[in-house]
Amino acid sequence: MITKGIVLAGGSGTRLYPLTAGTCKQLLPVYDKPLVYYPLTTLMLAGIQEILIITTPRDLPQFQAVLGTGEQWGIHIQYAVQSVPRGVADALIVGADFIAGEGVALILGDNLFYGEGLGQVLQRSAQLTQGAKVFAYYVNNPEQYCVVELADTGQPLRLEEKPSQPQSAYSVPGIYFYDQQATALAQQIQPSLRGELEITTLNQFYLAQKQLSVEILGRGVAWLDAGTHESLLEASNFVATIEHRQGLKIACPEEVAYRLGWIDELQVRYLAQRLAQTAYGQYLLKVLAVDKRYFSFRDAAQLRRDGVDG
Repeated sequence: MITKGIVLAGGSGTRLYPLTAGTCKQLLPVYDKPLVYYPLTTLMLAGIQEILIITTPRDLPQFQAVLGTGEQWGIHIQYAVQSVPRGVADALIVGADFIAGEGVALILGDNLFYGEGLGQVLQRSAQLTQGAKVFAYYVNNPEQYCVVELADTGQPLRLEEKPSQPQSAYSVPGIYFYDQQATALAQQIQPSLRGELEITTLNQFYLAQKQLSVEILGRGVAWLDAGTHESLLEASNFVATIEHRQGLKIACPEEVAYRLGWIDELQVRYLAQRLAQTAYGQYLLKVLAVDKRYFSFRDAAQLRRDGVDG
């Protein structure tokens, strides 16, 4: 079972300049929360409490100020520095001491996932003990992503990075689950033409060993990559629309931790009261109030069924 996760939040963010002139893209707002909250809570939904944030020397103090140790959310956050952006697979080398020869989940710091049943999919994926697991997501522009070609049985046949003539419309989003081989295999990767250690190359290693599994994320799941001005705006609009319609927040670490039983009502109330004058703090209090009503209704119904009440 995978209990450790890495959020890769390095890079120079040049595609988002001048927004990233003074901060990194993963700390930019996606509607009402920093972008990093979204991949962070995705790992939490997978049941992962040991998390490593990999960032740049410049941005490290900002991440520490925003996220702290994670104790407030019932998790443990550590930090590591990637001085030079050497590719996604480099995260498994930078994080080698954190991984310590165990399995690990890796998520890109600018990726947002949302959908019904996503937590179950992630928790099931975290049960991995051998090999690697990635996901396939149908997109309109596969030539801009890593593409996975699947057999009729669902088995992966080929992975290709940004093909000019894609043989499939299924791209591989930026979340990966690996067994204990990951760091050693990443260390064998040679830099690509753009000088990076490509995560696709690592996944091809697993594919060649017939140890790569792929799960298709259906229409009920949204995957957004907030790495450009346009996609950052799209992500903000998406989150705003869902939250306004439902009155429920996406990627609220306090709520996720509470739902998973990692923090109790007292801790949520403490965190909420510190933010009592904000809409965010009021939402946390609403979470507790709704829970109380739900459980009181449910318990009363159970009592009636048991013949105890009336």
